[in-house]
Amino acid sequence: MDSNESVQGNKLYVGGIPYRSTEDELKTAFSEAGSVVSASIISDRMTGRSRGFGFVEMSSETEAQAAIDRWDGKDMDGRTLSVSFARPQGDRPPRREGGFGGGDRGGFSGGGY
Repeated sequence: MDSNESVQGNKLYVGGIPYRSTEDELKTAFSEAGSVVSASIISDRMTGRSRGFGFVEMSSETEAQAAIDRWDGKDMDGRTLSVSFARPQGDRPPRREGGFGGGDRGGFSGGGY
C-alpha cells in the first residue's frame, strides 16, 4: 500500500447519511456488520444541523470491511450511503478557506451608484 492509499484500519467514512439520522441510529445500522466502537455525525458549526456525513469505528478491520460490504451504495432512509475506510487527516487535500467560496472577490458593496 503506498502513501496515497493509506487508511485507518477500522475507522470508516460514511457519506450520504440522512440529515435527520442520529448517532444511535447510525450505530445500530452498522452493528449489523459487527461491533461498533463509536459513531459520530458531523454537524455544521453555525447551525448545529447534520452535514450528512460522519465516521464509524468498528472493533476490527475485518468488521470494518464487512460494514463497507453491507452499507456502501445501499439506501438508508431514502439516501444512498457512501462507505469507505477513513483516511488520516494529513492525507486529505487542503480545504479552501471561507467555506462559502470566500476570498476577496465577492460580497456586497457599500453602494455608490
